[in-house]
Parts: sequence; C-alpha cells; structure tokens
Amino acid sequence: MKKIVFLLFTFFTFYNSQAQEVKTLTYFQNDTLKLDLDLYLPKVKAGEKIPLIMFAFGGGFSGGERTSEKDFGKFMAENGYAVASISYSLYMKGKDFGCKGTLTEKIKAIQIGVSDMWQATGFLIENAAKYNLDTSKIFISGISAGAEIGFHASFWDYKLMNLYKSNIPENFRYKGFIGGSGAIQDINLITKEKAIPMLLAHGSNDDTVPYNAGSHRSCPTNASGWLILFGSYAVYNQMNDLHKDIELITFCGGGHEFSGYLFHDGKQYVLDFVNDVLKGKKFQSHLIVPSKKSVKSDKYLFCD
Repeated sequence: MKKIVFLLFTFFTFYNSQAQEVKTLTYFQNDTLKLDLDLYLPKVKAGEKIPLIMFAFGGGFSGGERTSEKDFGKFMAENGYAVASISYSLYMKGKDFGCKGTLTEKIKAIQIGVSDMWQATGFLIENAAKYNLDTSKIFISGISAGAEIGFHASFWDYKLMNLYKSNIPENFRYKGFIGGSGAIQDINLITKEKAIPMLLAHGSNDDTVPYNAGSHRSCPTNASGWLILFGSYAVYNQMNDLHKDIELITFCGGGHEFSGYLFHDGKQYVLDFVNDVLKGKKFQSHLIVPSKKSVKSDKYLFCD
C-alpha cells in the first residue's frame, strides 16, 4: 500500500512539474532600463493557442516584485492559461506617493507603469507564435497599483498616453480585466464602446484606494498629493448603467488588505471568470462578504 501511495505521489508530482514551464524574458531594454517578465506556460497540444493573462503586482509604484504571485501564475498555467507577470518602472521609489507628494508625479507614475504594460503586451503579441499565445484572448490583471495600471491600460488611448514607441496593434483591446482594490482617474473613460468584462474585488472601507469615488490615500482637498479616483464600486455602477459584464466582490468593512484576494484565496473566481468570458457568458453580480471587522460603522452600512 505504501508503495502504491509513493508511486501515485511521484506520478502526480512529475505530472504537475511537466504541466507548465516558466520563462524569464526581457521585454524592454535601453541604455538605462531593463524590464523582464515571467511567462508561465501550460503544456498544450501542437498547434493549440493559449489565452494569456498579463499581471502587474502592487506596491504603490515604489516597491513589489513580479515574483510575488508565483502561485497564481502556476495555478492558471495548470488550468490552461499563460500568465505574464511583469516588472515595471517603480517611479515613486524614494518619493512620497501619499498626501504630501505631488499630483503630477502620481499621474506620471501611473503613466509610466501603463506604458511598461503596453510594451510588455506588444512584446508578447510580437512573439505570440513562439509561445503559442492567442493574441485575441489577452486579459489584463493587477493588485492595487498594478490594478491601477490595468484600469488605465484598458481605457487610456495608447496612441496618446504611451511614453514609448507603440508596439500595440491598431484597435487592440484586452479581452477582460481582473483587478484587486484598484481605481481609475476618470470614470467617463469607461464607455459602452470601450467597456470590457471585469472581475473586481475591494474592501468597502479601504482608505488607501477608494472603494467608491474618493481621494487617493484619503487625502484632504488642500493636500499637494490630492488625487480623485473612482474605485471598484463606482466602476461597478458605471458598468451596470452601460449594461456591460462585471462581477464585484465587496469585503464589507474591509480595508486594503483584501487587494490580493483574487490572486491568493480567490484564484478559482479568476479561473471561472476567464472561462465564462471566453464562452461568451453574460453576467452581472455583486457578492458581499463580511470581513472580520465589525460591520457597524456608518461608513459602510451600504454593504447591508
């Protein structure tokens, strides 16, 4: 019996190790900057094209690592999806990204991160044949600052906002967006023509990135770093008004600690979402999950 168990363990260990591979690739390099990505690839049959999920880590544009969500990359690869976890320029490293910072610097940090994401996306489109990637099925995702990259990469005009020479094909659009505790600067960028399916998760009492419409880091209006952002709940309402596909998971009373939920404990939600999008399923849902904090504050009574 022990021998059988050992053989089964050996088989499944071998199978899982063969079910995917990880390649580290340089997607951008000049005299002063080198940016890499980790590409998690599933094993597929010859000629089979793989859907791709672009991913950007969180860290306030000043910290974080592309390797922080290895388990997410491996999980999705085991289920037939490629994941590209990118490094991007940490423009705010050593600078104040809070209320005492500078508004223009905050916006520039986002623009640089978005330009890096577009560059990585274009690089993989250009090399799609080499890695069997399906360029018509590219999703974008991220946590916190990475989700802000994802939002703006999805809705900004890359011809106007891209800081590099564009390598994105004409009329390219991401297939869908998965965001943890992110926000967008202008809700009106999300139009009926530009809307893409979304899966979002956010704590309703997040004082770092607003859950609804509010200031970044809860800064007062007279702060030099005051920046209005539209968070997941505002985006959910906008998408509902447009009758577009969106799923929102609200952690009632929760803060920014839930920013990584979809890429940690909620990976199955992501898998179900991308599967549903590719099957053409239509959906609108809002799941409210009480957090461990007491749900008594007037700030989030709307969760009830």
